[in-house]
Amino acid sequence: MKTLDKIPTGKIERTGSLLKAGAKVGVNYLKYYGNKITKDEDEARKILNENNAADIYDSLKELKGSALKVAQMLSMEKNILPVEYVDKFSLSQFSVPPLSGALVKKTFRKYFGKNPEDIFDEFSAESVNAASIGQVHTAKKGNKKLAVKIQYPGVKESISSDLKMVKPIAMKMFNIKKEGSESYFQEVEDKLFEETDYSLELKRSQHFSEECSHLPNVKFPQYYPAYSCEKIITMDWMSGIHFSEFTKKQNSQEDLNKLGQTLWDFYMYQMHVLKKVHADPHPGNFLISEDKELMVIDFGCIKEIPEDFYIPYFELAQEENLKNPEIFREKLFTLEILREEDSPQEKEFFAKLFYELLELFTRPFNQEKFDFSDESFFQEIAELGQKYAKAGDMKGMNTNRGSRHFIYLNRTFFGLYNMMHDLRSKDVVIHNFKNYLQ
Repeated sequence: MKTLDKIPTGKIERTGSLLKAGAKVGVNYLKYYGNKITKDEDEARKILNENNAADIYDSLKELKGSALKVAQMLSMEKNILPVEYVDKFSLSQFSVPPLSGALVKKTFRKYFGKNPEDIFDEFSAESVNAASIGQVHTAKKGNKKLAVKIQYPGVKESISSDLKMVKPIAMKMFNIKKEGSESYFQEVEDKLFEETDYSLELKRSQHFSEECSHLPNVKFPQYYPAYSCEKIITMDWMSGIHFSEFTKKQNSQEDLNKLGQTLWDFYMYQMHVLKKVHADPHPGNFLISEDKELMVIDFGCIKEIPEDFYIPYFELAQEENLKNPEIFREKLFTLEILREEDSPQEKEFFAKLFYELLELFTRPFNQEKFDFSDESFFQEIAELGQKYAKAGDMKGMNTNRGSRHFIYLNRTFFGLYNMMHDLRSKDVVIHNFKNYLQ
């Protein structure tokens, strides 16, 4: 894969790159109309989606930063995007063009006043992993093998302009109204700024590693503040295979169950005990060791859950509250899903919609054990998503619903459920995390 000597950082440069992608998409549609003459509709549409996904992804991977982060987030939305987009955008988890060696050295000199080879005993000039915000190099210090994550230049500076470019696309894709949407986009922008602060990530990584170190079968790297700064993080090298590679292999059901229970306990402990959560559960952030241990290698995106949101959110997860019309309606107002100014039609529509959503998504919480290999459960999720994506009743309604805290908590559960489904774990004990309370 070619390396990048430069990343577009100016607003004009970055906009120009997306405009080029837009022009290619226009050409793809012309080809699509031609293909409809010689091919059936499904095949022509598949070719169109593949070409569009490739051209959009090619532009995003050159831009890196928050533009590519959006692709990474969308790659987890398997029930929203066509499969061709999901397949292409999922590459953003760990397969994008790396920075050249010259740019890497320039970053080290800026923050440490030295080249990397003057700091470490050994340092790989080529990266071993490149993603949306940074890339990883291997290094050695004494007898320790290290992973050194280096942030791409200009990522932080381009966040606000990138979101302005992406905002109209997101609003159209998710039917978001302009009025009242500011808090949602501000939440995303704040989180992206946090992800570019590697000093903050270092502190959070150390905190989560310490707080969760007693959980069985979860492993964390040790972090090295002396070789870290706001744009560079140095940690132990963890030997294992990517989560997504592991799930493609033939594995015993025993191993799949063990890892599923480990992943579930890790998230429930964060959610209910720490009240802050690793809000980026995609396969690129996890490795599996030879001993079938879950290794967590990235804490860039953390969502703190305020008590006044946590309590009503998880009260609604209890079946008896969900089925009590009075309590259910009260919690919908508390969580800003329903508003006093809503019309009777809006109140009825969104109460019904969120009842269906919550009944489905909280189903695991109301059982002692849950089977995440159950295809019918995930089929229901897909069908419900499609049902409301096509709902004509929503036209003209204000669809900006719920507290801003939903954005990253829902993203956490979507990602967690997708990973549990990939593992096809059975007999996962839902409240097992209570065994590890300290």
